[in-house]
Amino acid sequence: MFQFGDSFMTRREKLWRVAPDCHWKMGSLASTLRPMIGYILTRALSLCLSLVVASVVIFAVIEVIPGDPAAFMLGLNATDENLAALRSELGLDGSKLDRYLAWVGGMLTGDFGTSYTYRVPVTELILDRLWVSLPLAAYALALSTLLAFPIGIIAAATRGTVADYGIMGATQLGIAIPNFWFAMLLVLVFAISLRWFSAGGFPGWEDPGAAIKALTLPAFALALPQASILARVMRSALLETLDQDYIRTARAKGLSRRQAILRHALKNALIPVLTIIGLQFSFLLAGAIIIENVFFLPGLGRLSFQGITQRDLIVVESVTMLLVFAVILVTFLVDIAYALVDPRLRRR
Repeated sequence: MFQFGDSFMTRREKLWRVAPDCHWKMGSLASTLRPMIGYILTRALSLCLSLVVASVVIFAVIEVIPGDPAAFMLGLNATDENLAALRSELGLDGSKLDRYLAWVGGMLTGDFGTSYTYRVPVTELILDRLWVSLPLAAYALALSTLLAFPIGIIAAATRGTVADYGIMGATQLGIAIPNFWFAMLLVLVFAISLRWFSAGGFPGWEDPGAAIKALTLPAFALALPQASILARVMRSALLETLDQDYIRTARAKGLSRRQAILRHALKNALIPVLTIIGLQFSFLLAGAIIIENVFFLPGLGRLSFQGITQRDLIVVESVTMLLVFAVILVTFLVDIAYALVDPRLRRR
């Protein structure tokens, strides 16, 4: 009996000893999660407000564009009765407030309306074009990252040398060159002179090799300025990290500058670089309208451009709103990821 009671008391004492430690860990976890949840809710509220403001601005600006979609569709010989009937069919006879509320309500349910020109749901048009714009943005981002990382690392490793100055000059030139001019130069060299690529068009994803080949020149045209920006950010982040005390300690223990960069500085310099990469993806998705028109790619940018020329207002509004949502969403996710890494942001 004594042994059983002693064993029972020992277990009880162990439980009492463990309990305060468990309470401390739970309290520490709660104190960590509380500011993070508050930060996420604050950023989510900011995202929603940004989307509301963006929808109002987009609708107001596009409605100001001169030209009547019904008159554009029917031509110069249209009668007043035909114009009134078409406006009623397209929903253009209502007040601007009613049209805005109907447009926003439809987007919340996944219904972007019907195209004035193509007479098909705008959702179908967007989904078809998204399979061009999304791979193009991802391809350009991959090329930008593959170019920028080694260039930025080499520039940081050779700080103050001729190679460093040459790389920084080249990246400045890459930022200054307009991407549409660079796109036309690529077409002139690789499509017309060398005939390695086609000058434009998209064959579809039935042949993945041909599709990727058709996106190569546009992706390079988009990637050049982004790679230049990313390389400069990588160099600055690495140089800032190399000035830290732990890097000096590693160098004092015999590590070369190259070893210190690859083993210690690189992973700590990736936080601002990854932030820029996330923002670049949304920019590449939303900012490819000129490149898509240069290469005649059936993407979201070209769809938006055609909607403007054809006065297809519902298409222009929906595509623009979708691209704005993509930019704001990626920015929101980048902010959350950055807050997970840097606790100081949660307390702001």
